[in-house]
Amino acid sequence: MLVQGLAIAHTLTVLAFSIRILLRDDLSSAARLAWFLVMLFAPYVGAVIYLLFGEISLGRTIHQRHDEVFTKLRAMADPALGSCDRNLDGNVEQGYQTAFRAASVDGFETTAGNRAELMPDAETARLRLVQDIDNAAESVQVLYYIWLDDNTGKNVANALIRAAQRGVTCHAIADGLGSRKFVRSKWWRDMRDAGVKLTVALPLKWVVNTILFSRLDLRNHRKITVIDSRITWCGSQNCADAEFRVKPKYAPWVDIMLRIEGPVVAQCQLLFASDWLLNSGEEVPASLQLKADGFDDGFAAQVFADGPTERRGATPQLFATMLTLARREVVISTPYFVPNPTVLDALCAAAIRGVNVTMIFPKRNDSRIVAAASHSYYRQLLKHGVKIFEFRDGLLHSKTFTVDRALSLIGSTNLDLRSFDLNYESDILLRDDDLTQSIFERQQEYLSQSDPVTLGDVNAWSYSRRIWNNVIATVGPIL
Repeated sequence: MLVQGLAIAHTLTVLAFSIRILLRDDLSSAARLAWFLVMLFAPYVGAVIYLLFGEISLGRTIHQRHDEVFTKLRAMADPALGSCDRNLDGNVEQGYQTAFRAASVDGFETTAGNRAELMPDAETARLRLVQDIDNAAESVQVLYYIWLDDNTGKNVANALIRAAQRGVTCHAIADGLGSRKFVRSKWWRDMRDAGVKLTVALPLKWVVNTILFSRLDLRNHRKITVIDSRITWCGSQNCADAEFRVKPKYAPWVDIMLRIEGPVVAQCQLLFASDWLLNSGEEVPASLQLKADGFDDGFAAQVFADGPTERRGATPQLFATMLTLARREVVISTPYFVPNPTVLDALCAAAIRGVNVTMIFPKRNDSRIVAAASHSYYRQLLKHGVKIFEFRDGLLHSKTFTVDRALSLIGSTNLDLRSFDLNYESDILLRDDDLTQSIFERQQEYLSQSDPVTLGDVNAWSYSRRIWNNVIATVGPIL
């Protein structure tokens, strides 16, 4: 009787979740097959995993709130959203315009008249950012995925406290998972006591709605800083020291940061406002100030903001578009590489047609799972002519994408399925020869500290390693 009952329970569990998986139109064939395998071989564990991590959604309430927030922001700030029709011609060659159109999410389109400075190193970026906060006269908005209780974390918190005490309006957002310790620390309380307005993005709450209709690991991975509505910081750097105390054996974390002025700053401020309103539950403030003054010699740029409440597939579509537009050269650095078929095929296709495609990954990754999945794609990339290098001197955390030394994408997005589907990300797409050349030269510095990976190296891997890599890659679509 017990055996019969277990057999019935097994069959009903597999059947129920199989139907739910088949009813989902948003799943790729690979992800659907991966879930079927999990349900077939481990139905009870698989059912729990699916309830916690299977649905790429934050629930209907959040999606409705997101739509309401952006409807109000568009009505208030239409000029700040930019215009592809008005700003592309004369600022971006016809051959690269498609990338800006592909990057348009939630109404963000091209702005003209921007300028930027590439920081020489991460330490300089940290010092300059604090200086900007100390010089703020009106407002400061910051959002970090990871905010640590280290020197950088304390310095930024103290700068915000000083700014609030002298009358500057300060808002700060920290992700509920990446900054879970910091939002419970004395520094968070001290900022609140000083008048800094605080909220936590996607707090970890175990509620029925989350379990049934969402997944617990959807995160806000953005890094946004806006000062006085005229300066923004964009790049890969969290609010943490390079030693990255939570994972010190992989240190230093190697990041890249831009300090930007111009109309695109208003877009970053709107993106921050959307996150603030979505997570705090407040209404759109009537005092929201957007300054979109440009520079006569500035370049074209626009915010690219993706996330689980945005258009599905926006990030791989943009990456594939940029690869398709490349005529001579593409250089990409990313710490995490788990592509979907769209991006993988676009990388191989670019190399086949003669584009010099170079990819730079860390030699030692802080995630064994991600490293294994990444390695499973090495053979295919190398056979099609893509050049692969592994960075030796720390964990290369910079997310950079340059095309023909003319077009750049820089920000928080990794080339992995988490950034494609699960995380809220923020990047800036820009067209400028000088700035892209500077980013390209930084990429060359990464290459000078990297070892090439050849097809012979991959062929020398043991059978057990190759099997492990491919097993992880098989379930990659549901990780």
